[in-house]
Amino acid sequence: MKIAIINYDIGNVQSILNAFEKQGVNAILTRKKNEILEADGVILPGVGAFSYGMGNLKKYNLINTIHEYVKTNKPFMGICLGMQMLFDESEEFGKTLGLGLISGEVIKLPIKNSKFEKLPHVSWNELSQKNNGWDQTILNEIEENSDMYFVHSFIAIPKDERHILSTTEYSGYEFCSSVKKDNIYGCQFHPEKSGKIGLKIINNFIKITKEKNYE
Repeated sequence: MKIAIINYDIGNVQSILNAFEKQGVNAILTRKKNEILEADGVILPGVGAFSYGMGNLKKYNLINTIHEYVKTNKPFMGICLGMQMLFDESEEFGKTLGLGLISGEVIKLPIKNSKFEKLPHVSWNELSQKNNGWDQTILNEIEENSDMYFVHSFIAIPKDERHILSTTEYSGYEFCSSVKKDNIYGCQFHPEKSGKIGLKIINNFIKITKEKNYE
């Protein structure tokens, strides 16, 4: 099985590579079109600014490659900034267009209790189920209220709430912390930095990839 992690010179991806290795999968870091399209599953990582991330995807001619891959119906997952860029646009540093794979926008995380809680949101927080549960998704067999590790200042707001897989509360505000639309997944948190439960999510992605490619 081949897992490709998209390399567009943003963020530390070594922890993601290590997470797949711990699950017995040697993922490759690549920006080559043929390696991405031939992969059984693809990860779009990312930390930092939305505009910089989209700029680098454009710089390396990866936008069309991502769209082409998603059309194959093979599993695709964005992590942190990688999840945010799945959406139509972001307000960070002015309006920037995203990949447009999921309808919605990215906004600054509202802080209701600024005296005690600040941005960026850097902490462990719980996942709550949304819509039809987590069976046969990347959150399969993950207990509700499990803690995941977050580092972010912006959040995605899907236009269609049916695409919300989980929500998380921070500073009195409930935001979308993971999404699913067909073969596309996204995590605002970092599963690769969330201990054993996070590794379970990585393993679920691997299982979904195996099932999809050998069904």
